Amino acid sequence: MMLRALLILIGLIACVHAALAQVELENPENIQVGLSTDRFSITSDFGGAELTIFGALENIDPLVSRQGRYDVIVVLEGPPRPLVVWKKSRVLGMWINTQSQSFRGVPSSYSVATTRAFQDITNVESYQQLSLGADNIFLEPIDAEGSRKTIEEFTTALRERKRTTGLYSERIGGVEFLSQNLFRATVSLAPNVPVGTHRARAFLFKNSAFLRETSVPLVIFKAGFEQSIFRAAHEYSLLYGLLAVALALLTGWIGSVVFRRE
Repeated sequence: MMLRALLILIGLIACVHAALAQVELENPENIQVGLSTDRFSITSDFGGAELTIFGALENIDPLVSRQGRYDVIVVLEGPPRPLVVWKKSRVLGMWINTQSQSFRGVPSSYSVATTRAFQDITNVESYQQLSLGADNIFLEPIDAEGSRKTIEEFTTALRERKRTTGLYSERIGGVEFLSQNLFRATVSLAPNVPVGTHRARAFLFKNSAFLRETSVPLVIFKAGFEQSIFRAAHEYSLLYGLLAVALALLTGWIGSVVFRRE
């Protein structure tokens, strides 16, 4: 009887574990993010800003959460654009462009916020697979037949240039948990942030393993007089060009009259 009772108990425990595993598969952890607005305007005197992104974790394990084993990385990624990197060399005493490498689909800006230091969240291989972090963004050269060493040199220079101009930035500890499942991320907008449709992306990790990713769009556009000029230049390009030439001629004529020597 005792043996039968023990076998029944073991069977019940196995059924409970199977049911819990099924529930976990049907309701895996998930991550959601939201923006207070999906449009952000900048003016000609824009000097940079900080953007706050809120998010929530769904179906989390309370024990894992209390142990602080959930990590979140939030990225604000600018619109991808082709980019040419030039290398200057000294020729006959002058520095001139002598070599170049073109890349396709380069994120025009890339601002990152994390819960902890990168090395404390997961390993380098995971970052490379996810193309996550300024050092791990996949940069595709248009001419892939060139020297690998040359391509690596231009790739490194591209990343360094983006960092120097503030377009690629990282904020360790920029993601803060407000409760077990709510978090807030703060990312930087550089003064020269490009206009266009950006993506706010959030990555969820559990015990160093990647679980989920989600994203929402954010449109950054110019406002005021500068935006009017920008729109006119694109929508009425011929008229804009004629007016620009006329203005240049008028400015030159006024300058010649004002500074004319008697």
